[in-house]
Amino acid sequence: MNEKRATMVDIARHAGVSQATVSLVLNAVAHARVSAKTRAKVQASAEALGYTRRTQGPHGAVVPVIAMLIDELSATPFAAPLIEGARDEASAQGAVLTVICTRADPEAEEAALDMLAQVQLAGVLYTTLVTRTVAIGPRLAQLPLVLLNCHDQARRYPSVRPADVSGAFAATTALIQAGHRRIAHLAAEDWGEASRDRAKGYRQALATADIAVDPTLIAMPVWTVDSGREATARLLDLPDPPTAFFCFNDRAAIGCYEAIAQAGLRVPEDISVVGFDNEDLVAHLAPPLTTVVLPHEEMGRWAVQMLTGANPGGPRQMKMDCPVVLRDSVTAPPR
Repeated sequence: MNEKRATMVDIARHAGVSQATVSLVLNAVAHARVSAKTRAKVQASAEALGYTRRTQGPHGAVVPVIAMLIDELSATPFAAPLIEGARDEASAQGAVLTVICTRADPEAEEAALDMLAQVQLAGVLYTTLVTRTVAIGPRLAQLPLVLLNCHDQARRYPSVRPADVSGAFAATTALIQAGHRRIAHLAAEDWGEASRDRAKGYRQALATADIAVDPTLIAMPVWTVDSGREATARLLDLPDPPTAFFCFNDRAAIGCYEAIAQAGLRVPEDISVVGFDNEDLVAHLAPPLTTVVLPHEEMGRWAVQMLTGANPGGPRQMKMDCPVVLRDSVTAPPR
Protein backbone atom coordinates (compact mmCIF):
# COMPACT_ATOMS: atom_id res chain seq x y z
CA MET A 1 0.00 0.00 0.00
CA ASN A 2 1.46 3.37 -1.07
CA GLU A 3 1.97 6.01 1.59
CA LYS A 4 0.48 9.47 1.00
CA ARG A 5 3.06 11.75 -0.59
CA ALA A 6 3.97 14.79 1.51
CA THR A 7 2.84 18.11 0.05
CA MET A 8 3.89 21.72 0.53
CA VAL A 9 0.80 22.18 2.72
CA ASP A 10 2.09 19.41 5.01
CA ILE A 11 5.51 21.05 5.16
CA ALA A 12 3.98 24.44 5.95
CA ARG A 13 2.05 22.96 8.89
CA HIS A 14 5.10 21.07 10.13
CA ALA A 15 7.39 24.12 9.92
CA GLY A 16 4.82 26.61 11.16
CA VAL A 17 5.13 28.88 8.11
CA SER A 18 2.92 29.82 5.17
CA GLN A 19 2.60 27.67 2.07
CA ALA A 20 3.94 30.62 0.04
CA THR A 21 7.14 30.60 2.12
CA VAL A 22 7.53 26.85 1.54
CA SER A 23 7.11 27.40 -2.20
CA LEU A 24 9.77 30.14 -2.24
CA VAL A 25 12.26 27.92 -0.40
CA LEU A 26 11.67 24.63 -2.22
CA ASN A 27 11.56 26.31 -5.63
CA ALA A 28 14.84 28.06 -4.81
CA VAL A 29 13.48 31.48 -5.72
CA ALA A 30 16.55 33.68 -5.81
CA HIS A 31 16.53 36.78 -3.58
CA ALA A 32 13.22 35.86 -1.94
CA ARG A 33 12.88 37.65 1.39
CA VAL A 34 13.12 34.52 3.58
CA SER A 35 15.59 34.39 6.47
CA ALA A 36 18.26 31.71 6.69
CA LYS A 37 16.62 30.38 9.87
CA THR A 38 13.24 29.99 8.16
CA ARG A 39 14.84 28.37 5.10
CA ALA A 40 16.57 25.84 7.35
CA LYS A 41 13.30 25.11 9.16
CA VAL A 42 11.44 24.50 5.88
CA GLN A 43 14.20 22.28 4.51
CA ALA A 44 14.33 20.28 7.74
CA SER A 45 10.56 19.76 7.67
CA ALA A 46 10.70 18.67 4.02
CA GLU A 47 13.40 16.13 4.86
CA ALA A 48 11.54 14.88 7.93
CA LEU A 49 8.38 14.33 5.89
CA GLY A 50 10.23 12.68 3.01
CA TYR A 51 9.16 15.33 0.53
CA THR A 52 10.35 14.98 -3.05
CA ARG A 53 9.52 17.24 -5.96
CA ARG A 54 7.26 15.53 -8.47
CA THR A 55 9.01 15.06 -11.79
CA GLN A 56 6.53 12.59 -13.25
CA GLY A 57 2.81 12.60 -13.85
CA PRO A 58 0.48 10.17 -12.09
CA HIS A 59 1.06 7.46 -14.73
CA GLY A 60 4.83 7.82 -14.90
CA ALA A 61 4.91 10.33 -17.75
CA VAL A 62 7.50 13.08 -17.32
CA VAL A 63 5.83 16.47 -16.79
CA PRO A 64 7.50 19.23 -18.82
CA VAL A 65 8.52 22.33 -16.90
CA ILE A 66 8.10 25.91 -18.09
CA ALA A 67 10.42 28.24 -16.20
CA MET A 68 9.51 31.88 -15.63
CA LEU A 69 12.67 33.86 -14.92
CA ILE A 70 11.39 37.14 -13.49
CA ASP A 71 13.51 40.11 -12.51
CA GLU A 72 11.52 41.13 -9.43
CA LEU A 73 8.85 39.96 -7.02
CA SER A 74 7.89 43.09 -5.11
CA ALA A 75 4.99 44.73 -3.34
CA THR A 76 3.53 45.91 -6.65
CA PRO A 77 0.45 44.07 -7.92
CA PHE A 78 1.85 43.42 -11.38
CA ALA A 79 3.74 40.13 -10.91
CA ALA A 80 0.72 38.10 -9.78
CA PRO A 81 -1.38 38.31 -12.98
CA LEU A 82 1.65 37.55 -15.17
CA ILE A 83 2.30 34.43 -13.08
CA GLU A 84 -1.35 33.38 -12.83
CA GLY A 85 -1.98 33.65 -16.56
CA ALA A 86 1.17 31.69 -17.39
CA ARG A 87 0.46 29.07 -14.71
CA ASP A 88 -3.11 28.46 -15.86
CA GLU A 89 -2.10 28.12 -19.49
CA ALA A 90 0.84 25.87 -18.61
CA SER A 91 -1.55 23.56 -16.78
CA ALA A 92 -3.87 23.56 -19.81
CA GLN A 93 -0.89 22.51 -21.95
CA GLY A 94 0.07 19.65 -19.58
CA ALA A 95 3.09 21.43 -18.13
CA VAL A 96 3.99 22.94 -14.77
CA LEU A 97 5.25 26.47 -14.22
CA THR A 98 8.15 27.23 -11.90
CA VAL A 99 8.97 30.85 -11.03
CA ILE A 100 12.52 31.96 -10.28
CA CYS A 101 13.23 35.53 -9.22
CA THR A 102 16.65 36.60 -10.50
CA ARG A 103 16.59 40.39 -10.16
CA ALA A 104 18.19 40.39 -13.63
CA ASP A 105 21.45 39.26 -12.01
CA PRO A 106 23.51 37.27 -14.58
CA GLU A 107 24.92 35.00 -11.87
CA ALA A 108 21.43 34.26 -10.54
CA GLU A 109 20.25 33.51 -14.08
CA GLU A 110 23.17 31.12 -14.60
CA ALA A 111 22.37 29.34 -11.32
CA ALA A 112 18.73 29.04 -12.38
CA LEU A 113 19.74 27.49 -15.70
CA ASP A 114 21.98 25.02 -13.87
CA MET A 115 19.01 23.94 -11.77
CA LEU A 116 16.69 23.75 -14.78
CA ALA A 117 19.13 21.40 -16.51
CA GLN A 118 17.91 18.73 -14.06
CA VAL A 119 14.31 18.75 -15.36
CA GLN A 120 12.57 18.24 -18.67
CA LEU A 121 12.47 21.90 -19.65
CA ALA A 122 9.83 22.94 -22.17
CA GLY A 123 11.23 26.45 -22.35
CA VAL A 124 11.73 29.76 -20.57
CA LEU A 125 9.53 32.83 -20.15
CA TYR A 126 12.01 35.66 -19.63
CA THR A 127 9.94 38.19 -17.71
CA THR A 128 10.32 41.76 -16.47
CA LEU A 129 7.95 43.81 -14.33
CA VAL A 130 8.86 47.05 -16.10
CA THR A 131 8.47 46.96 -19.88
CA ARG A 132 11.96 47.34 -21.36
CA THR A 133 14.59 46.11 -23.79
CA VAL A 134 16.63 43.16 -22.54
CA ALA A 135 19.86 41.45 -23.56
CA ILE A 136 19.70 37.65 -23.87
CA GLY A 137 22.76 35.66 -22.83
CA PRO A 138 24.19 32.79 -24.90
CA ARG A 139 22.80 29.98 -22.69
CA LEU A 140 19.27 31.39 -22.73
CA ALA A 141 19.53 31.90 -26.49
CA GLN A 142 19.94 28.13 -26.96
CA LEU A 143 16.61 27.36 -25.24
CA PRO A 144 13.01 27.71 -26.39
CA LEU A 145 12.40 31.28 -25.24
CA VAL A 146 9.58 33.86 -25.11
CA LEU A 147 10.01 37.37 -23.74
CA LEU A 148 7.17 38.43 -21.43
CA ASN A 149 6.64 42.17 -20.89
CA CYS A 150 9.98 42.86 -22.55
CA HIS A 151 11.73 42.56 -25.92
CA ASP A 152 15.20 42.32 -27.40
CA GLN A 153 16.59 45.07 -29.59
CA ALA A 154 16.87 42.92 -32.72
CA ARG A 155 13.44 41.24 -32.24
CA ARG A 156 15.02 37.77 -32.51
CA TYR A 157 12.70 36.22 -29.92
CA PRO A 158 8.92 36.12 -29.60
CA SER A 159 7.69 38.76 -27.19
CA VAL A 160 4.48 40.17 -25.77
CA ARG A 161 4.01 43.65 -24.30
CA PRO A 162 1.10 45.94 -23.44
CA ALA A 163 -0.08 48.26 -26.21
CA ASP A 164 0.58 51.35 -24.09
CA VAL A 165 0.33 53.80 -26.99
CA SER A 166 -3.16 52.74 -28.01
CA GLY A 167 -4.25 52.44 -24.37
CA ALA A 168 -3.20 56.03 -23.68
CA PHE A 169 -4.79 57.15 -26.94
CA ALA A 170 -8.10 55.58 -25.88
CA ALA A 171 -7.89 57.08 -22.37
CA THR A 172 -7.23 60.60 -23.67
CA THR A 173 -9.89 60.18 -26.35
CA ALA A 174 -12.45 59.34 -23.64
CA LEU A 175 -11.75 62.76 -22.09
CA ILE A 176 -11.91 64.50 -25.48
CA GLN A 177 -15.23 62.85 -26.30
CA ALA A 178 -16.60 64.10 -22.98
CA GLY A 179 -15.84 67.63 -24.22
CA HIS A 180 -12.46 68.40 -22.64
CA ARG A 181 -9.75 70.36 -24.44
CA ARG A 182 -7.54 71.44 -21.52
CA ILE A 183 -6.24 67.96 -20.67
CA ALA A 184 -3.20 67.66 -18.43
CA HIS A 185 -0.86 64.67 -18.51
CA LEU A 186 0.88 63.46 -15.37
CA ALA A 187 3.80 61.62 -16.99
CA ALA A 188 6.47 59.36 -15.49
CA GLU A 189 10.22 59.43 -16.23
CA ASP A 190 11.01 59.73 -19.92
CA TRP A 191 13.54 56.87 -19.75
CA GLY A 192 10.71 54.39 -19.17
CA GLU A 193 9.26 52.67 -22.22
CA ALA A 194 5.73 52.65 -20.79
CA SER A 195 6.00 56.34 -19.92
CA ARG A 196 7.20 57.27 -23.41
CA ASP A 197 4.50 55.19 -25.06
CA ARG A 198 1.70 56.59 -22.88
CA ALA A 199 2.89 60.14 -23.54
CA LYS A 200 2.92 59.32 -27.27
CA GLY A 201 -0.67 58.04 -27.11
CA TYR A 202 -1.74 61.20 -25.26
CA ARG A 203 -0.17 63.41 -27.91
CA GLN A 204 -1.63 61.37 -30.78
CA ALA A 205 -5.14 61.66 -29.33
CA LEU A 206 -4.80 65.43 -29.02
CA ALA A 207 -3.45 65.70 -32.58
CA THR A 208 -6.29 63.57 -33.93
CA ALA A 209 -8.78 65.98 -32.33
CA ASP A 210 -6.87 69.07 -33.60
CA ILE A 211 -5.92 70.07 -30.05
CA ALA A 212 -2.48 71.62 -29.74
CA VAL A 213 -0.20 70.11 -27.11
CA ASP A 214 0.32 72.65 -24.31
CA PRO A 215 3.67 71.93 -22.57
CA THR A 216 2.47 73.75 -19.44
CA LEU A 217 -0.12 70.97 -18.97
CA ILE A 218 2.49 68.19 -18.84
CA ALA A 219 4.10 67.40 -15.47
CA MET A 220 6.88 64.88 -14.90
CA PRO A 221 8.16 62.73 -13.32
CA VAL A 222 4.88 61.69 -11.73
CA TRP A 223 4.24 58.06 -10.77
CA THR A 224 3.49 58.00 -7.02
CA VAL A 225 0.58 59.21 -4.90
CA ASP A 226 2.71 62.03 -3.46
CA SER A 227 4.03 63.23 -6.81
CA GLY A 228 0.52 63.01 -8.29
CA ARG A 229 -0.83 65.21 -5.50
CA GLU A 230 1.96 67.78 -5.81
CA ALA A 231 1.84 68.00 -9.62
CA THR A 232 -1.93 68.34 -9.66
CA ALA A 233 -1.83 71.15 -7.11
CA ARG A 234 0.67 73.05 -9.29
CA LEU A 235 -1.42 72.60 -12.43
CA LEU A 236 -4.61 73.70 -10.70
CA ASP A 237 -2.84 76.97 -9.78
CA LEU A 238 -2.28 77.88 -13.45
CA PRO A 239 -4.13 80.97 -14.74
CA ASP A 240 -5.97 78.66 -17.16
CA PRO A 241 -6.00 75.31 -15.33
CA PRO A 242 -6.87 71.96 -16.92
CA THR A 243 -10.39 70.58 -16.78
CA ALA A 244 -9.16 66.97 -16.99
CA PHE A 245 -6.14 64.82 -16.13
CA PHE A 246 -4.73 61.74 -17.83
CA CYS A 247 -2.42 60.10 -15.29
CA PHE A 248 0.50 57.79 -16.04
CA ASN A 249 -0.82 55.29 -13.49
CA ASP A 250 -3.55 54.80 -10.91
CA ARG A 251 -1.32 55.80 -8.01
CA ALA A 252 -0.72 59.21 -9.55
CA ALA A 253 -4.48 59.42 -10.12
CA ILE A 254 -5.11 58.83 -6.40
CA GLY A 255 -2.81 61.76 -5.61
CA CYS A 256 -4.66 63.76 -8.26
CA TYR A 257 -7.97 63.04 -6.49
CA GLU A 258 -6.49 64.24 -3.19
CA ALA A 259 -5.21 67.53 -4.63
CA ILE A 260 -8.55 68.20 -6.31
CA ALA A 261 -10.36 67.70 -3.00
CA GLN A 262 -7.84 69.91 -1.17
CA ALA A 263 -8.56 72.66 -3.71
CA GLY A 264 -12.26 72.48 -2.84
CA LEU A 265 -13.15 70.90 -6.18
CA ARG A 266 -14.94 67.66 -7.06
CA VAL A 267 -14.34 64.71 -9.36
CA PRO A 268 -15.89 64.64 -11.94
CA GLU A 269 -18.17 67.68 -11.58
CA ASP A 270 -15.24 70.13 -11.69
CA ILE A 271 -12.31 67.98 -12.91
CA SER A 272 -12.32 64.66 -14.77
CA VAL A 273 -9.58 62.09 -14.14
CA VAL A 274 -8.38 58.95 -15.95
CA GLY A 275 -5.70 56.58 -14.66
CA PHE A 276 -3.80 53.59 -16.06
CA ASP A 277 -3.20 50.02 -14.74
CA ASN A 278 -6.65 49.19 -13.26
CA GLU A 279 -5.35 48.40 -9.78
CA ASP A 280 -7.98 46.72 -7.61
CA LEU A 281 -8.50 49.60 -5.20
CA VAL A 282 -9.44 52.23 -7.81
CA ALA A 283 -12.87 50.69 -8.39
CA HIS A 284 -13.59 51.63 -4.76
CA LEU A 285 -12.55 55.28 -4.90
CA ALA A 286 -15.23 57.94 -4.60
CA PRO A 287 -16.05 58.22 -7.44
CA PRO A 288 -14.68 54.99 -8.99
CA LEU A 289 -11.80 55.79 -11.34
CA THR A 290 -11.94 55.42 -15.10
CA THR A 291 -8.71 53.68 -16.03
CA VAL A 292 -6.93 51.43 -18.52
CA VAL A 293 -6.34 47.69 -18.08
CA LEU A 294 -2.86 46.22 -18.17
CA PRO A 295 -3.54 42.81 -19.77
CA HIS A 296 -0.88 40.94 -17.79
CA GLU A 297 -2.86 37.74 -17.28
CA GLU A 298 -3.64 37.48 -20.99
CA MET A 299 0.00 38.21 -21.78
CA GLY A 300 1.10 35.32 -19.55
CA ARG A 301 -1.30 32.97 -21.36
CA TRP A 302 -0.12 34.14 -24.78
CA ALA A 303 3.53 33.64 -23.85
CA VAL A 304 2.93 30.01 -22.81
CA GLN A 305 0.90 29.36 -25.97
CA MET A 306 3.73 30.71 -28.10
CA LEU A 307 6.32 28.68 -26.18
CA THR A 308 4.40 25.41 -26.48
CA GLY A 309 3.28 25.87 -30.09
CA ALA A 310 -0.38 26.12 -29.06
CA ASN A 311 -0.74 29.34 -31.09
CA PRO A 312 0.61 28.39 -34.54
CA GLY A 313 0.77 31.17 -37.08
CA GLY A 314 0.35 33.91 -34.50
CA PRO A 315 2.48 37.07 -34.52
CA ARG A 316 5.91 36.74 -32.93
CA GLN A 317 5.85 40.33 -31.65
CA MET A 318 2.57 40.96 -29.84
CA LYS A 319 1.31 44.28 -28.51
CA MET A 320 -1.74 43.33 -26.44
CA ASP A 321 -4.71 45.71 -26.25
CA CYS A 322 -5.17 47.80 -23.08
CA PRO A 323 -8.93 48.50 -22.90
CA VAL A 324 -10.45 51.48 -21.10
CA VAL A 325 -12.70 50.72 -18.12
CA LEU A 326 -15.29 53.53 -18.00
CA ARG A 327 -16.37 54.42 -14.49
CA ASP A 328 -17.63 57.61 -12.87
CA SER A 329 -14.60 59.92 -12.89
CA VAL A 330 -15.26 61.44 -16.33
CA THR A 331 -18.00 63.84 -17.38
CA ALA A 332 -18.37 67.02 -19.46
CA PRO A 333 -16.35 70.02 -18.29
CA PRO A 334 -18.17 72.68 -16.28
CA ARG A 335 -19.66 75.53 -18.32
